[in-house]
Amino acid sequence: MAVRLVEDCIPMPTVSVVIPTYNRADAVQRTLDSVLEQSLEDIEAIVVDDASADETIDVVQSYDDQRVTLLSHETNRGGSAARNTGIKEASGDYIAFVDSDDEWLPRKLERQVQTLERKGENWVAAYCGVEMIPETPPGLIKRLATSYFSRRRDTEGAEGGEELVREVLSDDLHTSAGSTLLVEADVVRAIDGFDESFDRFQDSEFLIRVLQQGKLAYVNAPLVRRYESGNPSAAELEAADRHYLQAFSETVKELQSDGCDIVGAHRYMLGKAHIREGNLLSGGRYLLEGRRPTFRQCPGLAFTVYHGIKRNVASVGRRQGS
Repeated sequence: MAVRLVEDCIPMPTVSVVIPTYNRADAVQRTLDSVLEQSLEDIEAIVVDDASADETIDVVQSYDDQRVTLLSHETNRGGSAARNTGIKEASGDYIAFVDSDDEWLPRKLERQVQTLERKGENWVAAYCGVEMIPETPPGLIKRLATSYFSRRRDTEGAEGGEELVREVLSDDLHTSAGSTLLVEADVVRAIDGFDESFDRFQDSEFLIRVLQQGKLAYVNAPLVRRYESGNPSAAELEAADRHYLQAFSETVKELQSDGCDIVGAHRYMLGKAHIREGNLLSGGRYLLEGRRPTFRQCPGLAFTVYHGIKRNVASVGRRQGS
C-alpha cells in the first residue's frame, strides 16, 4: 500500500516524472535536483520510496517545492511496482521515468516534448542519448576504446514503431528506458504500466509494449547521465532472461523464423555474464551457442574474458591456499 506523505502538487502538469527509489539517500538528491532544474518547469516529480531502510524519505521530505510528491510503500515491492504506484498518481499529459541514481541535463524534457509535438500523430514516446558514468574512472585507452567500439554507435538514433521490437529483443537497441523514456500518459495507462513480475528487463519489456502502441522518437543529444552500479549475478540474469523471452515467445518464434537470432543474442549475453564471474566453462558453452560477436563487440568480449580468467585464477588460488 502506498502512503501519501506530501500532498501539494501542481494540477495537470505537462509532464509527470516518476522516480522509484530504494535505499538511495546518497544519490536521490542529485536525481531530484536535476528533475526540478528542468527548463520545462510545468512538471510534477513523484518519488516512490519502496520501503527504504536508510534516510531516503528524510532527504525527499527536505524539499520545499510544491511540485514534489512523496509516496511510500510499507513493504519492499520492487521497481516495477514502485513505478506503477507513481503512474497511478500521475496527472500529466506525458509520463517520464528516471532511476534515483541517474541525472538529467536541464533541457531533457523540453527537447523531448518538442520532438513529439513536432512529429505529431502516432509518435507516442521519445528517448535520448546517454552518457555512462562508470563506478571508477577508466584510463585513457579504455575511454577511447569504449567510445569507438561501443555498440551504441550501431543503433544510436533508431526511430520507428513495431519494427524496433526486433532490435530491442535482440539486445541491439539500448535506450536506457528507465531513465530516458518519455511516454504519452494515455499510452502508459493503455498498456497497464509495468509488468510487476519482472525484476530485470522490466524497462525493455515495457518499451516493447509501448512500441506496439505507436512510434518512438530520438533526441540526438546525451541528455541523461547514467551512473553504473555493478551487474546482476549470472544466475539472476539467467532466470530473468528466461522469463523475458517467455513473455514474448510468439514474437521470438516469428523473428527466429525470419532469420533474426534472438536466442543466440541472449546466449551471448549470458555467456559474458558467466565469464565475468570467472565461470569459464559455463560461459564458454553459452558463447558457443550464441550469436557471433560483431567487430565492435570483440574488444569488449576480450576484456571480459581477460578479467574472467583473472577472477578464475584468483578463486582457484584461494581454494588451494585454504
